Amino acid sequence: MTTTPEAQGTRAGVELTGLETIPESERKGRPAGLFWPWFAANVSVFGIAYGAYLLGFGLSFWQATVVGILGVVFSFFLVGVVSLAGKRGSAPTMVLSRTMFGVHGARVVSVLSWILTVGWETVLCVSAVYAVDAASDALFGGDATKNPGLQVVTLLIVAAIIVALGVFGFTWIMRAQLIITIVTGVATVIFLVTVIPHIDLGAVGALPAGSAAAVIGGLVFMMTGFGLGWVNAGADYSRYLPRRSSGAGVVAWTTIGAALPVVVLFLFGVLLAGSSKKLSDAIGAYSLGPLVGLTPAWFIVPFAIVVVLGLIAGAVMDIYSSGLALLSAGLRIPRPAAAGVDGVIMTLLSIYVIFFGGDFLGQFQGFLITLGVPIAAWCGIFIADVILRRRDVDEKALYSAGGRYRAVNWLSIALLVVGTAVGWGLVTNSYAGWLGWQGYLLFGARADWGGANLGVLVALVIGFVGYLIGGRGTVRRQEA
Repeated sequence: MTTTPEAQGTRAGVELTGLETIPESERKGRPAGLFWPWFAANVSVFGIAYGAYLLGFGLSFWQATVVGILGVVFSFFLVGVVSLAGKRGSAPTMVLSRTMFGVHGARVVSVLSWILTVGWETVLCVSAVYAVDAASDALFGGDATKNPGLQVVTLLIVAAIIVALGVFGFTWIMRAQLIITIVTGVATVIFLVTVIPHIDLGAVGALPAGSAAAVIGGLVFMMTGFGLGWVNAGADYSRYLPRRSSGAGVVAWTTIGAALPVVVLFLFGVLLAGSSKKLSDAIGAYSLGPLVGLTPAWFIVPFAIVVVLGLIAGAVMDIYSSGLALLSAGLRIPRPAAAGVDGVIMTLLSIYVIFFGGDFLGQFQGFLITLGVPIAAWCGIFIADVILRRRDVDEKALYSAGGRYRAVNWLSIALLVVGTAVGWGLVTNSYAGWLGWQGYLLFGARADWGGANLGVLVALVIGFVGYLIGGRGTVRRQEA
């Protein structure tokens, strides 16, 4: 008879619990506690930079504002719904995916989740190094920029902090995120106040409106850049909550905590980028120097520290979730070791990007859109399952291929494949030459709609509608 694996607890402050279901005796906290980690993970310069990226679609200020807020809030609402499943099932996101993909079938999405989170933690680690580089430039001039010695030292320090918190696990991460939220929140407000004089409302208001394709493209870009990059980790941070916790509270605090800093920073990014073509182009080329240069000299070092802390906060959550995804994919090692493995990979990838990677932003955007399609299809399936399910999951069956969730649910696998195939056919990737094969379903509309990346939304809808209709009977049989 298969039993639920027992949670391993902690040893010397290190969380040993990996894929196991959290027992009731160890479930603690309140939904409001989710505000801190999600706020800390998203209060970073990425929010400002995305304001410039979005204007690059050719949108007016009001178009960019509506599209940005809608994309950010809706995509993080999806993270909140996924977090609700964590409260109900007390297990990591990829383990809970077994209810809809099967115990073995869920390994497919676990691999996708692992690749996405490792990619994101690498991006954030690299961004932290670039932030220190930009601060050095602002303080000492161009000769200090791209100093290999400084970059190596910064990378090692940042990577060490990320890996250490990932290894120590949930409790230490939650404590660190609380501190980071308070520090970065206060400092970010100071930064925003100091840059207000650089905003030219006349120039911003004169920005011409973009086409429908540009609006949809901007919406998809914001969704993939924010919430859809986090959906595969939502339940990892709500699984320790007691089952009696408010479901509405879980969704609300996750959504508010993640979306609030992004919306504020994004709006300032649009205002700054719309005020200066030079600044917009610099940010669009992924240069943080102009942002650092906008601050008073006395605030350059504090601002750089805050930027680095915000990026570390996001990377820490990614490395924690990537370790859980690696275990769910089938690797049999302790959870702290999985975080360590991902830390080594993150560091090696960061070295490649910094010293040999070339066009960082282009490759990153191509990576986001390509993986955003299957993740969107998975998200649609997962959200539909949360809606259909009326009871808590069977904890024992999550770990037994012979249980009610079975080894493989072929409906979900088929929806994932179809959603991905159709989605890739409706996106284009001019950012990276090796992804030029995408967009094969656009035909003559490629010129007008190629940049809209409709495939992400279509994949989400295919997964959601397909499972909502086809998976209803499966869920009812599982709960019978």
